[in-house]
Amino acid sequence: MALEIRSPAFPNGGTIPKLHTCEGADVSPALEWSGEPPETKSFALIVDDPDAPVGTWNHWLLYDIPASVHALAQGLKPGSVGLSGTNDFGRPGYGGPCPPKGHGPHRYYFRLYALDVPSLGLGPGVKRAQLDRALRGHILAQAEYMGRYERR
Repeated sequence: MALEIRSPAFPNGGTIPKLHTCEGADVSPALEWSGEPPETKSFALIVDDPDAPVGTWNHWLLYDIPASVHALAQGLKPGSVGLSGTNDFGRPGYGGPCPPKGHGPHRYYFRLYALDVPSLGLGPGVKRAQLDRALRGHILAQAEYMGRYERR
């Protein structure tokens, strides 16, 4: 069985509900996963937008998620599960889709990583480049889920 991630909030490739965007309550969607390798010691989650005009925009960096966790509740607050990095809005936790108006639909990738270590040895608040470096050599499996959002 392969690692899979899904959300009850929207189908893979579908539209992310406004509730989870800057035009709504800007709360994270619920996520669930299964199928990780038996040797998994923790998970990491990265949510980004490769269609942002300034280059890939990081919306959520979450790491050191215990291997016993297989779901994140809607509206997860930083510090309640794992450690939160600093997103490109300059704050910890989730920052929802907020593409420029009239820019067309953007894709938002939710990437989950099963890791062979219980902790990446990072404190809270790291940026994406530091998280990417810490992940190297520790990824056992990866799953991806994508949603779209457009501001008109």
